[in-house]
Order: sequence, then structure tokens, then C-alpha cells
Amino acid sequence: MTTTKRPIVLVHGAWHGGWCWRDFARLMRARGHDVYTPTMTGLGERSHLMSGMITLDTHIRDIVNVFKWEDLNDAVLVLHSYAGWPGTGAADEVADRLHALVYLDAFVPEDGQSNLMMQTPERMKIINDALARHEVSRPVPKAEDFVIGDPQHAAWVNAKMTPQPLGVTFSTLRLTGALDRVPVKAYIRGSGYANPGFDSFLHKYAKAPGWRTWDLPCGHHVMLDAPDKLASIIDELAG
Repeated sequence: MTTTKRPIVLVHGAWHGGWCWRDFARLMRARGHDVYTPTMTGLGERSHLMSGMITLDTHIRDIVNVFKWEDLNDAVLVLHSYAGWPGTGAADEVADRLHALVYLDAFVPEDGQSNLMMQTPERMKIINDALARHEVSRPVPKAEDFVIGDPQHAAWVNAKMTPQPLGVTFSTLRLTGALDRVPVKAYIRGSGYANPGFDSFLHKYAKAPGWRTWDLPCGHHVMLDAPDKLASIIDELAG
């Protein structure tokens, strides 16, 4: 008989949806976990809901509501890439329902920051061009930009990505400090994907009390490039 372990909530990054966790979620379910892969508003199978009304708080609510309606407690929350923004806000609200908070090649924002503050000059130009055209989203990049190891995986990601809501970029994150109560915190870096910001998060939290860190030699999509290793790490963090 399979013993159910701690539930896991996997949250996708920009331009993605819950679809990107498909194979990895199967892997974790086979290990005995209940797994949830919400898609944030305006993306993936919810891309028909794209609008200029979507903000960072919309995406925070998308994540918080999974915990509320699924009655999740003692859970592991895994945040990939952009999900570090809404996921941090959500974790602040559901901190008492979390066993572990895992940043997977992700942003780790602080109180008072906005996503706009961490954009590269290249992405700022894309954002400004979209604003000049009065658009409510920014276009998808190429999957190859994320250094996905398997060409078939890259083709799959290219076929599935949808534009990212622009409004989430400008919202300011407000935190209460509740994250300090989360028992287990971790940062996992896919260092085959060049990103100085993510490197700085890895170095910062490698020295931070109460944090565990991993540096994996793979691309940004760790769940596709190194699924077995990632599964073992999350299983270990889940206890």
C-alpha cells in the first residue's frame, strides 16, 4: 500500500502554465505525494482570461486559493522562476500551512519590491515596446533561451508558452514577515542557465541560517532537465 506523503504544490513561471509540470508531477505522485499544479490567470489553459486587470495580487490569489479550497496543510510549495513573486506573497499568507518553501531557479523578492526592479535592459525594452503598443501582455521568448537540454522538450515548451500578463510587472509586493515561520526553506539553482540574479540568490541563501541550497548543472527547466535529481531533493525536503 502506498503511503501518502506531504502534499506538493508546484507553481510555474512566466509564459508557462501547470502543463510544464506534467511529467514531474507524475514522478512525485509515484513517490506517494498528492501534487497540485495550478495555472495562474491569463496563462496556459487559462490564457483566454488574459486582460489588463491581471496584477501580481491576482496570481497570489490563484496560489492561495489552492490551499484554501483543497484544504492543504503541512505542504511543500515549489516556485519556479517568476513564480517566486506571487509564490512569496502567497506563502506569506499561508505560512502556517507550509512545511517547506522551495525556490527553483526563481526570484526571491522582498517586501516593497516589484518585478520591474529586477528586469534586464533587454526585457525592459520588450516591456516598454508592449506598453507603447497599448498591449496587456508581453510576447513569449524562445524556449532555447532557457537552455533546455532535450530538443523535444524545447519544442514542447515552444508549442505551449503563451504571453505573460504585463500588469504583474508593476505591482509592489507586501510581506508581513510570516515566512520566517516556515520550517524548511531551500534554493535550487540550474546553473547551466546564465542568470546573475539567480546566482546572487544562491550565494545569499547558501550562507543564510535555516536555508538549504543546491547547484545543479542543468538548464532553467530543472523539472525537465534533471527530474530524478529534483524529485529526490524535494522528497528529502518534504521529510
